[in-house]
Amino acid sequence: MEEKKPQGNQLQIEVTPDMAQGVYSNFAIISHTSSEFIVDCAQMMPGVPKAVVRSRVILAPEHAKRLAMALQENIVKYEQEFGRIELPTRQPRTINPFGKGEA
Repeated sequence: MEEKKPQGNQLQIEVTPDMAQGVYSNFAIISHTSSEFIVDCAQMMPGVPKAVVRSRVILAPEHAKRLAMALQENIVKYEQEFGRIELPTRQPRTINPFGKGEA
């Protein structure tokens, strides 16, 4: 079991072995209500017209905004270390790596 040790007043976070393996996602669907954001992380396979949701995260709006800010901060750090992340110029807002499909 991986465990992050607290430093000062920091929060201790435990990652179980099953959770540490993570899940692969190449497709995400984000929706919201007035009180929550829902992030469904899915996996699409070439030639299969159906995405399978592998993980669902439900966030309060404040936490969704914090997540967006943390992702942006980490993208900046990533690009400083490894170079610019290039996106195809004709890509739709929703990323579908294999063309048409249903979620």
